[in-house]
Amino acid sequence: MRLIPADTPLPAAALAFDNAEDVLARRDEIAAASAVVLQFPKWTDGRAYSQAVLLRMRLRYAGELIASGDVVADMLPLLQRCGFDAAQLRADQDHTVALRTLGRFPGQYQGDVVGAHATQLAQTA
Repeated sequence: MRLIPADTPLPAAALAFDNAEDVLARRDEIAAASAVVLQFPKWTDGRAYSQAVLLRMRLRYAGELIASGDVVADMLPLLQRCGFDAAQLRADQDHTVALRTLGRFPGQYQGDVVGAHATQLAQTA
């Protein structure tokens, strides 16, 4: 996952959505976009995760998905599992620590949009 510094502008050509927008209603615009920015107004508000899954699974969007807003390091594993390619972390977040979170869990209990399957542990539970 690519991390974008908080003080770096996001791609000018990217389509930006707030987390309350219906991304399915704008499928034609999304299909033509090279990048889509999904906003997290608070780190506790997960609607942008759902938007990302809709873009990847239903619309088969193959462009870059960028998480922006109140994005903290602990969110990276789930962002990646939902199909995000990049994240613009909140200014107080350490990028080194954030990247370490991606290797913290060796397996998952559920499949995801990037093709990971449930681990053997999950299948025997």
